[in-house]
Amino acid sequence: MKRKVFFLSDSTGMTAENLGRSLLTQFTQIRFESVTKPFIDTPEKAQRVASEINREAKKLPDRPLVIDTIVDSEVSQIIKQTDSFHIDIFSTFLEPLEKELGVHSSHTVGHPAIFNENGHSVDKAYMQRIEAIHYALANDDGMQVHRYSDADIILIGVSRTGKTPSSVYLGMQFGIKAANYPLIPDDLESITLPAALVSHKKKLFGLTIRAGRLAEIRNERKPNSHYANLRNCIDELRQAEMLYRQHRIPYIDTTQLSIEEISARMLQRAGIERRVSSL
Repeated sequence: MKRKVFFLSDSTGMTAENLGRSLLTQFTQIRFESVTKPFIDTPEKAQRVASEINREAKKLPDRPLVIDTIVDSEVSQIIKQTDSFHIDIFSTFLEPLEKELGVHSSHTVGHPAIFNENGHSVDKAYMQRIEAIHYALANDDGMQVHRYSDADIILIGVSRTGKTPSSVYLGMQFGIKAANYPLIPDDLESITLPAALVSHKKKLFGLTIRAGRLAEIRNERKPNSHYANLRNCIDELRQAEMLYRQHRIPYIDTTQLSIEEISARMLQRAGIERRVSSL
């Protein structure tokens, strides 16, 4: 079974998409085909999107789902009139909150927290994410170890255990500055921390994975190589986990976890607050 879903927003669309996907993942028996439409902030743009939604409704056996975070009432009303199942996230939650708090919400798009040199408003959480993403990319795979003092967390593990995507996701989603460092055979054989990591031991977090899965991943990159050999994968992972235990470095097995679950568990076990989650 398949359903079409539109994520609409008068800003970047991140909130609508993230919350919407969280809701839809509860329905594993349905395959969702999604479209994200950001910056729907005028009646004209809303009319164009509404026409697209109505066209889809005529083509498909089931009406599209629409999940939006549009604040402007005129724009929102246009979307509500489409032939769709519509969820207005802001009205769903803001109205009960207004009653509970006894005040009216600002009903503004986003929340300008800081201003740039040109006087334009800049969302602080957005800027934290961008800075953290740049940090993750600049400090990938053991690069620029002299900048590890700026890291919130340093992911370590053997090759292809998910260090890079986890680092980038932590920055993109939570504004966390995550570096990552690959454990090479010399590190594993001696079961000692690389010199670059010794002074940052409290920031380290290890990743591991089942050997069979690691061999599969490595075979896609270098088929029939020693690097991808199952015996070699078993040995590397065994040595890495010995190193984690010897130096009391927290670690998790990523085999059956999504990147969202990996990141959430790392932050919880490392005691790191999600920077951009606060208001």
